[in-house]
Amino acid sequence: MTDITDDIAEEISFQGFEDDCRLLGSLLNDVFQKEVGTQFMVKVERTRVLAQSACNMRAAGIEDTAELLEKQLAAELSKMTLEEALSLARVFSHYLNLTGIAETHHRVTKAKSLTNLSKSCDDTFNKLMQAGVSPDELYDAVCKQHLLEYNDRPDLGHEDREMLIEDLVREITSICQTDEIKRHKPTPVDEARAGLNIVEQSLWRAVPHYVRRVSNALKKHTGRPLPLTCTPIKFGSWMGGDRDGNPNVTAKVTRDVSLLSRWMAIELYIREIDNLRFELSMIQCNDHLSTLAHEILEKEKSSENQHENWNQLKHHSHHAPPFPTQLPAGADLPSCTECNNVESRYPPLDVPGSDFMPLNRQDGQTSSRVEGSTSSIGKLSIKTTGNGNVSNLGNAQSAVTPKAISFSSSQLLAQRKLFAESQIGRTSFQRLLEPSSSQQPGIAPYRVVLGFVKEMRLELLLEDLPCEYDPCDYFETSDQLLEPLLLCYDSLQSCGSGILADGRLGDLIRRVATFGMVLMKLDLRQESGRHSETLDAITRYLDMGTYSEWNEDKKLEFLTRELKGKRPLVPSTIEVCPDLKEVLDTFKVAAELGSDSLGAYVISMASHASDVLAVELLQKDARLSVAGELGRACPGGT
Repeated sequence: MTDITDDIAEEISFQGFEDDCRLLGSLLNDVFQKEVGTQFMVKVERTRVLAQSACNMRAAGIEDTAELLEKQLAAELSKMTLEEALSLARVFSHYLNLTGIAETHHRVTKAKSLTNLSKSCDDTFNKLMQAGVSPDELYDAVCKQHLLEYNDRPDLGHEDREMLIEDLVREITSICQTDEIKRHKPTPVDEARAGLNIVEQSLWRAVPHYVRRVSNALKKHTGRPLPLTCTPIKFGSWMGGDRDGNPNVTAKVTRDVSLLSRWMAIELYIREIDNLRFELSMIQCNDHLSTLAHEILEKEKSSENQHENWNQLKHHSHHAPPFPTQLPAGADLPSCTECNNVESRYPPLDVPGSDFMPLNRQDGQTSSRVEGSTSSIGKLSIKTTGNGNVSNLGNAQSAVTPKAISFSSSQLLAQRKLFAESQIGRTSFQRLLEPSSSQQPGIAPYRVVLGFVKEMRLELLLEDLPCEYDPCDYFETSDQLLEPLLLCYDSLQSCGSGILADGRLGDLIRRVATFGMVLMKLDLRQESGRHSETLDAITRYLDMGTYSEWNEDKKLEFLTRELKGKRPLVPSTIEVCPDLKEVLDTFKVAAELGSDSLGAYVISMASHASDVLAVELLQKDARLSVAGELGRACPGGT
């Protein structure tokens, strides 16, 4: 591409809107010339000149010349074949899009370069204070928007210009060779994925920066910064939740979109925690964090001892003497004809070979759940068993004892890691990042705690493991994720490292407070008539009459009575049409996801109080049903 970019880099000054349009237009012409040839690009340029000249003549009031040029332009277009007309339309369409991008860029640049940022936080707070707003009132105010400061970048060198132009050529080539028409209709999940990409690419970095500026301006005028876990911004989405008039949005789509949002949030949090583990390498911390870090290391040390014992047992099993093939002299062989008989009702006994190892490491002596000690640090606690295994991080009262015949996700993941590490040992990267206490006298407590949060909590949500739900295995709410982060923050502040606490760690805490565990809460929407039809089917099945035929007073009496009751309304044996089953399934999905994943339930075409209470009743019934199936309370309560 050097033949395109070498000369352009010398001529373009990269200043001014017209220069940018000229640059983009020239690059676009070069790209299309390779695709359609020079002869056709001559027609494109002649068409552009005729259209621009006619427009200029008409703007100058020379109507006769303008009409003449327009007739000539129409004649040129009528001579083109259908393929040429399509290529011509593509060229001008892409040129208009690129011009629009350049115009947007210059508008933003001009707004940022203003010396008086009339919409900045500092200027807005000054005006409010001058208008008589007290510091306390200003502190409680909700900030709407402000622009970021702009620092001019020094002029680019020639090599930098060439590289940027080559990047532009690549982007334009990619655009021109992409089909402008979507051949397949995007699904609601595709729409949600595009919206979540905006959060990842733009809002993820912009939100903590904006909130930090609001906090600094607020502290300047009121003496109090914005609380660390308080944010004036919350995000919501209807993508995958608006089912009013859209049959493509089903209960499964709502669940998939919510899980996709949760998955992307966890990926982003893991990325930030990895960065924090490299940054927070200091060894000074308060007593609370030190105690927690040492308990985690003790657990890891106990786990390493188990690995060594396992390896020794395995090594011994491989080198053990073979079983004797002959009986000692004088020994009698007992008769087992019944067992060895093919027609015997007793199955043959298969003895596992030397490579056999039990899947559940909690069986036998190594799995005895004799409680050893419990260390509580505020709300954050670690409960250790007799063999040093950590059983809970978070609220110690929420510990759930797994059943002997089932595996929780943490057990399966631990067994997977246990087997892998017994084969290859810890990686050199892991040993450097998390050195054991026996290798060096000092430890990096922040790395220890953050590493435990990442490996034992967040990564469990990314494991595709069939398991029973266990709230002790991972973070269910953003408050649980904030606990260890705030513990690290308080430790840094108390040790004189506030500048570090208010950096990347503070930004992560603000992100958790803003985005939660799902980036954007999903709003559900349904038409009120669908709820009435669902209650019709339920009341008819229960021989209570037809709900839609009742007057408002009778509806309110029925809804109020059922809301006060403790039994489910919808029988498990009820059979309804697919449309009504979809309504019931939606409420069940909402009960499973909980209020931490969902926002508002919007009732379109609602006109009476019964329309609202009907939704409340269906929600309550779904929560009772789901809680009975799971054997626990639904997320967000019942």
